[in-house]
Amino acid sequence: MASHDIPGDYLEGYARILADASAAGRGLTRAERESRSALGERAADAGYGLRALVGAHLAASRAFGADPAAAPVSAEALLAAVEQAVDAFAEGYERAQRLAVRQEEAARREFIDDLLHGRSDPGLLAERAERFGLRLSFAHTVAVAQGDSGYEEGDKAPRAVEHALAGRFGDRGVLVTTKDGRLVCVAPGDQDDVIDFFAAQALAVVEGGRVAVGRAQPGAGGVVQSYEEALNALDLAERLDLTTPVLRAADLLVFPVLTRDRQAMADLVLNTLGPLRAARGGAEPLIETLAAYFDTGCVAAQAARRLNLSVRALTYRLERIHRLTGTDPAEPLHRYTLQTAVIGARLLDWPERPF
Repeated sequence: MASHDIPGDYLEGYARILADASAAGRGLTRAERESRSALGERAADAGYGLRALVGAHLAASRAFGADPAAAPVSAEALLAAVEQAVDAFAEGYERAQRLAVRQEEAARREFIDDLLHGRSDPGLLAERAERFGLRLSFAHTVAVAQGDSGYEEGDKAPRAVEHALAGRFGDRGVLVTTKDGRLVCVAPGDQDDVIDFFAAQALAVVEGGRVAVGRAQPGAGGVVQSYEEALNALDLAERLDLTTPVLRAADLLVFPVLTRDRQAMADLVLNTLGPLRAARGGAEPLIETLAAYFDTGCVAAQAARRLNLSVRALTYRLERIHRLTGTDPAEPLHRYTLQTAVIGARLLDWPERPF
């Protein structure tokens, strides 16, 4: 917008202030500065650009200096008055801008909280979502990145990931934010390339990072569901000591099935692994041995290396488990029972949390 397009309302009283201040060779009074500041706030709220507004003031200043009817003043006094008036105007403008930014940030934060927890009417939430580039009538996928430390909106890591996504994909209806110290990406459910890129960028900047991806789900409630799936995947990874950097909820559906009947799983754990508590050192070292054995595809040499044991020591432990439980890790049916029980023990924090 050109300076000549600025309404004269935002220059109200400007010429009079220049005349009074420059003629007396004084600085602007408090009331004069406040009047300029108030006009600056109004101009910012109206959406006018500061560059055009300053241009309008300079044009008015030149017109005042060239007015033959005006009382003669020194150039130095005039420039001093112009500088103070424009400075006060810009101060008000910037104050209004800062307030607008804070209000926008508060509105964004409130929207994100409502979006991820489903605490708002779906219709109203969909209307608010359009303001932030999301169309909740479509399916969305939520990915969550977690690191060793927490992150807040505006931190270096979230800004780097957001800028990388914007530079790569432009306006694709993607929202990058933070929640509870984690990085969160909400993307259209049919754009796996966006989620894959987010995961790669997050792992590059989040120290000790791991990314979990929920399944694509429709509607506003689908965002909540996908977000919760991603959080559950992170929790599973911690409980099961999974080392995969990118976890997908679709690949972990067996675990909710296993824990759906908690009492049945607890019975399986106690009946299968309970006898291990009689071993010297308790059950935990032997459960750790079984976990490493199963995680390495029942390859004794690899499991021994993971546990920093000799193959002979590992074999002794497996034999000890067989004697105590009556189930043989080398026998296919017994192996399935033992592996399921070990998974249940890790999910239920047994024997650390007895039941």
